[in-house]
Amino acid sequence: MRTGTLLLAGDIGGTKTKLALYERSGDVLLRLREQTYASGYYEGLEAIVADFIVGTLTIPSVACFGVAGPVRQGLCRTTNLPWLIEESSLSAQTGIPIVRLLNDLQAMALGLARLGPDEMVELNPNAQSSIGNIAVIAAGTGCGEAMLYWDGQSHHAIATEGGHTDFAPATREQ
Repeated sequence: MRTGTLLLAGDIGGTKTKLALYERSGDVLLRLREQTYASGYYEGLEAIVADFIVGTLTIPSVACFGVAGPVRQGLCRTTNLPWLIEESSLSAQTGIPIVRLLNDLQAMALGLARLGPDEMVELNPNAQSSIGNIAVIAAGTGCGEAMLYWDGQSHHAIATEGGHTDFAPATREQ
C-alpha cells in the first residue's frame, strides 16, 4: 500500500464506532465508503481501523477521530470502553501518517458551525434571535456536552466533559 490523499474520519462511541473514508476534490469531500462497528466487540480502535482499511488500495494520509471521552495531548481513555487511544500508536500501527483525536462533542460542535441554513431545523420559531455562545448536548451512551463560544466575530468549539458531572446536593435543603 502507498500513502494517498484520502481522509479517514470516525465517530468513536461506547456503543458504536462509525468510520468513513473520504477523498478531497477541491473544497468538497467525497465519501467513498462508510461502515459501522459494535465498539464492544473490539479490544481497541486500532483493530477497527485495521479492519476498515484492509481492502483499501491507498492508505489515508490523515485520520481524525471524535472520541467519547476527554482528549489530552493526543491521548484518550475512553469513557464507556476499556480503551486507551493514542495518536502516535494508532499512526504507527495503521501506517496513517497523521492521526488526530478530539472529543466527540467538540467534533460535533465544529461540524454544526459549518452547517448551512437548509441543514438546520428551528425548534422554537418564536424565540428571539441573538448571536452568542451555543451549547451542544447529545444523548448517546452518556450525555455529551460541548459549547461554541462567541468571540465577537466567530464561534470556537470547546469540549466540556460536562456530561461527567453529578448533581451534588448532600441534604434535602441543598
